[in-house]
Amino acid sequence: MIGPSFEAVLAAAAGGDDAAFRILWRDLHPALLRYLHAFAPGAADDLASETWLRVVRGLDQFSGDERAFRAWVFTIARNRAVDRWRRRTRRRDDPVPLEALVDLPGPDDPAGAALDAISSRAAVALIATLPPDQAEVVLLRVVAGLEVAEVAAITGKRPGNVRVLAHRALRRLAERLAEGVRVRGAV
Repeated sequence: MIGPSFEAVLAAAAGGDDAAFRILWRDLHPALLRYLHAFAPGAADDLASETWLRVVRGLDQFSGDERAFRAWVFTIARNRAVDRWRRRTRRRDDPVPLEALVDLPGPDDPAGAALDAISSRAAVALIATLPPDQAEVVLLRVVAGLEVAEVAAITGKRPGNVRVLAHRALRRLAERLAEGVRVRGAV
């Protein structure tokens, strides 16, 4: 989280300051990607791009504190994912040929990115084994760092239901992690 300087950063970003927008992006983008990788596997990068485009377009109309901003961004991301799912159920997407991807630039820090990706991928993969409603609640609560009321507003569930889903999901994750430790210890 950005903290006390959030309002100034937001105002500067809304005014077109690229450096201020970079601060917002660096703060939220990793959590946004983790959420989208689990919520919409295979489409996370595209959905994140679409989300940030919507954020840029609506930044000057946004009002609220940092928590409200985070909730707003994740609401946009969820809506983009749901819209994509609806479109995909209506028509098929054509795959991109591998040759078209050859000239894409690599990350700035390949070693760091690889380590981050391995641990993030493992965590997201474990969360993705949960029932979809539990996985979404855990991602929004833990990965996105949103409060119960914010998650309830995003998902259209009551706060009590969000708490129950999160509790059940975390209990399942703990059981699966314990099973993994027992299996590795027995080998």
